[in-house]
Amino acid sequence: MADASPALAAGGLSKGDAAILRFLAAAELIETDLWQQYNELAGIQDDEVPGGSGSAAYAEAVAVLDGDMDQYIHDNTDDEISHAAFIDAYLKAHGEPTVNLDRFRTLPSSKATGAQQIGRLTNLMQLTVDTSFWTRYRSDSQNPDFGDAPVQAVPGLAAGQFPAIPRSDDDLAQPDHLQAIANTAGFHFVFIEQGGTSLYAQLAQRVTHPEVLRILLSIGPTEAMHFQTWHDKAGNAPPLTDPTNGLVFPDLNAAGGELTQTNLIMPEPTKFLNRKFPIVSIIRPTQTKDAAMAAVKALTADGLFIGQSQEFATVITQLAKAADAARHG
Repeated sequence: MADASPALAAGGLSKGDAAILRFLAAAELIETDLWQQYNELAGIQDDEVPGGSGSAAYAEAVAVLDGDMDQYIHDNTDDEISHAAFIDAYLKAHGEPTVNLDRFRTLPSSKATGAQQIGRLTNLMQLTVDTSFWTRYRSDSQNPDFGDAPVQAVPGLAAGQFPAIPRSDDDLAQPDHLQAIANTAGFHFVFIEQGGTSLYAQLAQRVTHPEVLRILLSIGPTEAMHFQTWHDKAGNAPPLTDPTNGLVFPDLNAAGGELTQTNLIMPEPTKFLNRKFPIVSIIRPTQTKDAAMAAVKALTADGLFIGQSQEFATVITQLAKAADAARHG
């Protein structure tokens, strides 16, 4: 406690600030869990991000999106580990309850060679990936803050349940099927990190203490860096149809318009605050109402929690509601 930051001397964390940090800690633990699974099979296994021994065939399919994917996956994983550890330590230093989700590490691992056989928080083998982020960031008139619902870039991913990692070595045998799994991972990377980008911007508007605001404004932009990196790489996913389930990855440049153009990875200007204002390049959404619960609903709809217990859902929901109840000042 003697080494706690100045926020403690100023009276400690407010109830709302602590609730927001606890929810973000839970979100970072969930992110860490899913990124570790990706890293075990397609990233770099070292002392920074231990565990797993790699799947050469899967890593090769992921590398079709970019030759540096193994390094990027490793570094994203390392970042999420650091975020979770820092927020936990900060809460502890201020005498606040921390978040421990270890009792929920019950979901099965991939049986593919290279994956650790340990309990997981998240399920990467039955994903329903929302790819509306793609068109949302290219539209100059649609913003979810106004209730707009941009179209899906890869409609098939939002209409079924698909693996983003090989479920077993059997998934390595058919090249187009394996590439479809890697493509799914590529779009899932973007989905996860665009969500984190908005979440930090949303909840930063609800904190009270300047130091807590500093934490959110310092971690949030790293999520945006992740988002833009993965946005670029997903554009390299080759068009194909998975022969095992019919999942179609279209040629996103075939339509000839900006809405799905693959090299538009910087946020196009769009409406913000009021439709009467000129369009502006922004993160979206950033509306704060029910932001944490919206994140929980999005991750649940993604399929990450398929197989999890009702207790897990209850705990995550309670953390989200407490964060959403926080008010600035």
